Parts: sequence; C-alpha cells; structure tokens
Amino acid sequence: MPADAPAAATITLLSRPGCHLCDEARAVISRVAADLGVRWEERDITQSERDLRDYWEMIPVTLIDGVQHDFWHVSEQRLRAALAAAGAAGTA
Repeated sequence: MPADAPAAATITLLSRPGCHLCDEARAVISRVAADLGVRWEERDITQSERDLRDYWEMIPVTLIDGVQHDFWHVSEQRLRAALAAAGAAGTA
C-alpha cells in the first residue's frame, strides 16, 4: 500500500458464547473482510464487565474502527457501504 493511501478499517465483532446471531454475523463479517482485504477481530463481551454492561442486550454488535456500526443483525450491504465510505474498499 502506498504511504499516502488511507489505512484500512478494522471491523470488530462483539459477541458472546452460545449466540446464534453472532454466528450469522461472524459469517457475514468474515466474507466481507476477505472480499475487501479488511482486518477483522472478535471480542467476547463476557470477558469485560464494561462490555457486558454496555452491549449485553445488543449483541452481536459491529464496530468499524471502534465506532458502533450495527447491532442484532449485520447487513452485508450496509457493512460494505460503510467500509467503502471509510475508504477501506480497494486498499488491499
């Protein structure tokens, strides 16, 4: 990537064990991230009191560069649009 190119976005999936919606979100995020060459990570909210308090009733939650993007359901179309707007598409 050229030095003047924007840094690629990072997608974070906030999840918890036993969450079937999280499984669906993981599949969408994994596919979009692979297609666009975007980094993604997963964070288990049960490992943090703050995450539990803030996100318990909303998971799965999707963050883009630490900013909440979606919750309950990950729309592939919305995620792709948000990443394109953030300049992540085509930087890989």
